[in-house]
Amino acid sequence: MSSGQTTNRANEDFYEILGVPRNADADAIQRAYRKLARQYHPDVNSDPGAEERFKDLSEAYDVLSDPDTRARYDRFGRDFRRMPEGAERWAGAGAGAGARAGAGGPGFRFEGFEGFDFEDLFGGTGGGFFRGRGRAGPVSGADQEAEIDVTLAEAYQGGRRRVTLAGPTGPREVQVTIPPGVMHGQRLRLAGQGGRGRDGGDPGDLYLVVRLVPGPRFWVEGRDVHTDLPLAPWEGVLGTKVAITIPDGEQVTVTVQPGTSTGRKLRLRGKGLPRPARGSRRGDRAGDLYAHARIMVPANPTARETELFRELAEVSSFNPRERS
Repeated sequence: MSSGQTTNRANEDFYEILGVPRNADADAIQRAYRKLARQYHPDVNSDPGAEERFKDLSEAYDVLSDPDTRARYDRFGRDFRRMPEGAERWAGAGAGAGARAGAGGPGFRFEGFEGFDFEDLFGGTGGGFFRGRGRAGPVSGADQEAEIDVTLAEAYQGGRRRVTLAGPTGPREVQVTIPPGVMHGQRLRLAGQGGRGRDGGDPGDLYLVVRLVPGPRFWVEGRDVHTDLPLAPWEGVLGTKVAITIPDGEQVTVTVQPGTSTGRKLRLRGKGLPRPARGSRRGDRAGDLYAHARIMVPANPTARETELFRELAEVSSFNPRERS
């Protein structure tokens, strides 16, 4: 599916988003996510729909890579976050006579009703589904979602800060812990900061979707971080060592081998986004940093520089347009 294709994302199945069957194991889900994330990451895909598609992929992976969350999703579909604790018992109660009586019967099953408005079902307008049929007990509040901009330095080092969010009753502030190694599209959970519960139910959770802002010097692909490395012509020919500062403030040395041309990628292993400290999945590792060589020429060479370049042109047999 192309990133610009219009889809009904509100109802799109997470398995279909990742292109895996419903019985896919954790490794298959991870492989599918990594492949598609590289394709649709907004830093490498300029299609207008790429960023939204990347968010869909990240949400799908976040849900399906966690066994507990995946189990709830398999049971309730997209509405699993809005279901109160213990709803699994109601979902499994439809094997008796009540299920045969239809949706209004006491054995009502939730399966197959992913698009149903469960907020109305559990005590919304019109008196609520359970009035006259016995109370369902406390109902948990709905989960909510918002975006948060995270700098690349914060993604390296982590930290805490306050974020102001808009809401139906006005702006509110929340304290956010940004873990080191956070990625674009990742969802940060703030327990109990979502919608209010009913009849004494617990509040829902707030999920902040990370929008990684790498800045002008860097771009990010997954956990790998990239930057340009400008070089003088003689540095590319003779080789050199260049000190660069990576996003966490550390200064590292890049070794440029003799004969380096524009486009060559110089790899610094483990200097990309760090591996998450907690909750890491099998196969997670720190990313790498890639410095992309760019041979630069002086825009206004001195007379002596011009003379030396002319001498080089006369004695050199190098032709960059010939294939070696």
